Amino acid sequence: MPIKTLVVIPAYNEEATIYEVVSSLISSGYPNVLVVDDGSVDQTTVLAKAAGAQVIRLAYQMGAWRASQTGMCYAMQERFDEVITFDADGQHLPESIAVLQAAREEADLVIGACVNRGSKLRRLAWRYFRLISGLSLVDFTSGLRLYGRRAIQLLARAEATSLEYQDIGVLMLLSSAGLAFKEVDVDMIERRSGVSRIFYSWRTVAYYMVYTTFLCLAKIGYTPFARITADPSASERLI
Repeated sequence: MPIKTLVVIPAYNEEATIYEVVSSLISSGYPNVLVVDDGSVDQTTVLAKAAGAQVIRLAYQMGAWRASQTGMCYAMQERFDEVITFDADGQHLPESIAVLQAAREEADLVIGACVNRGSKLRRLAWRYFRLISGLSLVDFTSGLRLYGRRAIQLLARAEATSLEYQDIGVLMLLSSAGLAFKEVDVDMIERRSGVSRIFYSWRTVAYYMVYTTFLCLAKIGYTPFARITADPSASERLI
């Protein structure tokens, strides 16, 4: 039987890009697109529907991870085999999905890594988190990911709701369950509008660093880490 794929796009005030992002996915052969509108106050929902996406609108802003988890719950309910998380700001390319899917038999989670997009600050944060988390990943904050059925089932559960971000917290939870990861190199382009929810001010960066540090340290010493299968060309570029 063919694999059922759901593309989940968490979106907050992305009216400038959401129509084009959804349209490009559907025209590239991915008809099952779910936009989770994270309490937007603009025309994100209207434009996403006009482009052909299914839309779930959250009552208020809950953050990118809880919007993504809403998509995981929807995928469970509708019996999808895999979820692709995809950014709403135009950074990700539809052709990268095939790169992730080519590696899906090797891991429960496939991450699209693009180190070149990272600022010096972001790359310094990645180096720090490699040190304290035990995860030898190149790109911790990539939102372009393929989640297999086992990962979807775990992330749709109540314990995943307590996470605040969709990157390292999710990785640590999957790691503690012994799921396997793989990174593959993909191309990304500059965001067309908006700013990063984490790296747009020193205050948000400081909060993210402290929160994630405590999350990593709480796991060290008593939970097993996931089996990491990194793309060789990506591993060579570890900073």
